[in-house]
Amino acid sequence: MYWYEEEVKSLEKLHKTSKENPGVIFYGSSSIRLWDSLENDLGNIKVTNLGFGGSTLAACVWFFDRIMFLYQPKALIVYAGDNDLGDGRTAEEVFIFFQQLMVKANQRFGMLPCYFISLKPSVSRWHMADQFKYANNLIESEIIKLNNNWHFIDVFKRMLDKAGKPNPIYYDDDGLHLSKEGYKLWTEIVLEKLGNNYL
Repeated sequence: MYWYEEEVKSLEKLHKTSKENPGVIFYGSSSIRLWDSLENDLGNIKVTNLGFGGSTLAACVWFFDRIMFLYQPKALIVYAGDNDLGDGRTAEEVFIFFQQLMVKANQRFGMLPCYFISLKPSVSRWHMADQFKYANNLIESEIIKLNNNWHFIDVFKRMLDKAGKPNPIYYDDDGLHLSKEGYKLWTEIVLEKLGNNYL
């Protein structure tokens, strides 16, 4: 995990002043970190972006206590797991990392409302679509089964075209990271889920 060290250190410095009132924390991989329009997109909902590039769900668990130290958010929204599968991990391993993240979050924040954004159906990783669907299914089923403070935000289905494949309009040229249209769609989906709860 040492290769994330510089970015994690910069996160620790960057948000020192906002720990008492961070609003809704967004946490996870580059899909979160590169969401430059997040503050404007969420409108009246105060947000803090704690994404770090290339991070795996495993890394989110590993650095959780350190990055979240002293934060008092209204809610937590997580996107990660995409890179774990891209690195050769299995859907079952991603699910175990998610379970570990739940434990960490619940220990740190109690019954804070937490949201997991489903793994996205990217163009460049479409050959692994079955693994992505299976990981999403495992995580969503666990959230439904536990029926506690965790909620599932499904972006997968709405990022597909009429043929059932990833719609390229939502992706940058690399077929992996989100385009402006992709973030516009994510904003719509996230706001539908959050409603007026965190204004």
